[in-house]
Amino acid sequence: MPTPRETIRTALRGDVLPERVPAEGLLILRDGEPGEPKVTLSPLRYHYQHRAEIEAVVQGTVRDAADRTLGRLCDWVEGAASLKAAVIPVILHYTTADPLA
Repeated sequence: MPTPRETIRTALRGDVLPERVPAEGLLILRDGEPGEPKVTLSPLRYHYQHRAEIEAVVQGTVRDAADRTLGRLCDWVEGAASLKAAVIPVILHYTTADPLA
């Protein structure tokens, strides 16, 4: 039986990384580490605040009113300019009767 941590992580994980960003975007879960739990003794429980990160990447054909000349430093910027990305920190709170190995 999977642990609560593994159940949560499995729910957030995606498939194999594609070579191109799909039209609907791409989410990548970085597992992180659960850290040391807080412990309660009666009943014995381990309380985790697991920090993980989600990387979100989207690609659009229309760019937000961007300055494609970089303030007239160049004639035209192209390439990966249509990609937008963010790293979203998440903290997963969960409790288990067994310490995570």
